[in-house]
Amino acid sequence: MSDPIALIVDDEADIRELLQLTLKRMNVASLTAATVQEARALLAQQPFDLCLTDMRLPDGNGIDLVEHMQIHNPATPVAVITAHGNMESAIAALKAGAFDFVSKPVDLRVLRNLVSTALRLSSTRGEPSAARAGLDLLGNSPVMQTIRITIAKLARSQAPVYISGESGTGKELAARLIHESGPRAGGPFIPVNCGAIPEHLMDSEFFGHKKGSFTGAVADKPGLFQAAHGGTLFLDEVANLPLHMQVKLLRAIQEKSVRPIGEQKETAIDVRILSATHKDLAALVKKGEFRQDLFYRINVIELHVPSLRERPQDIPLLAEHILQRLSTETGTATPRLSPAALEALTHYPFPGNVRELENILERALTLCEGNIIDAPDLHLPQAQEAAMHDSNALEPYLGTLEKEAIVKALEKTRYNKTAAAKLLGITFRALRYRLKKLGLD
Repeated sequence: MSDPIALIVDDEADIRELLQLTLKRMNVASLTAATVQEARALLAQQPFDLCLTDMRLPDGNGIDLVEHMQIHNPATPVAVITAHGNMESAIAALKAGAFDFVSKPVDLRVLRNLVSTALRLSSTRGEPSAARAGLDLLGNSPVMQTIRITIAKLARSQAPVYISGESGTGKELAARLIHESGPRAGGPFIPVNCGAIPEHLMDSEFFGHKKGSFTGAVADKPGLFQAAHGGTLFLDEVANLPLHMQVKLLRAIQEKSVRPIGEQKETAIDVRILSATHKDLAALVKKGEFRQDLFYRINVIELHVPSLRERPQDIPLLAEHILQRLSTETGTATPRLSPAALEALTHYPFPGNVRELENILERALTLCEGNIIDAPDLHLPQAQEAAMHDSNALEPYLGTLEKEAIVKALEKTRYNKTAAAKLLGITFRALRYRLKKLGLD
């Protein structure tokens, strides 16, 4: 198999030479061009595995070339070399379809990471399959078909993606699928709930620390950025980051480096940033509660994951998959939903989205008689109660009471499960399910 070949476009001979030498050491051959016109001529003559282009060229700019390649060479990843600190140009290039960017003066470690990632990018990747898409992203509705096609396109880029949508729609699954469908699939996927980290520990958690850098730092600790090196860092509920942390996060993303607490020098990081929140980030920016520059940086491309209300035609398929999974977990026969039950589910607003659908069917599976789930078995809340239905505050308490009742019934019947189910007034299948759910089997 022949070595990969790159196209280098820059009007400065010394920059072209530096890039050629760096790529040669990575066993990547290269051809060079000094203008957009020369680059287009070379692109028309032969295929390339990668293109590196300067932003400022004598007869145009890098974005002109990116846009040309999106039409004529869409399978070739193109990265733009921008002036130091000129994030507007970098973001404009990413929006135009650039694979990634690198700033001048070119950090060779960053460049090598970029080239390695680009060369892993397969030109044959297509739409993610339903099996890989995960439960929340299943569906044959037009909106879900569009989502999966969009995810396949996003996987080919290194641009930051902001995933918006209500709670329970599957934002993390969408992020995982972008990661798994792209060139970083072999690297780590590190999800972090930004609202779950205590504010005083954020610096250490995100950037790491050196042993002895503060009281309690008994050993070196890598941060989340270092843990995600070569892969993807998914910032869930990014709206919950305090303002001082937003500044540090912005710098880490722009400089592609971090400095652990107690360390004198910065460490280069090769991480793709995906972020999500159920809140309206644009509204928070207007209120001054979220930095506009960080919003501008992480929201290069937005992916909106629709609510279940926006795709009710997908509910039968989702319900079937959920019931099959629950039945497999409990070793019971998969029940069917009656036409009335399906009708009820299709017209229910689902404020908790797919997560709530799972909870409703899980409960119905344990309560239904026989092998059919009917509408009353669903116990759907009234419309005015629906907004509160996704709350789980009582679950730990109710779980404890349920566990005690089951244990007492089993002791009373000398662990005869059939008799215990009768004593509890539930089906044998429901008892088996609860035993497994509560860890009593």
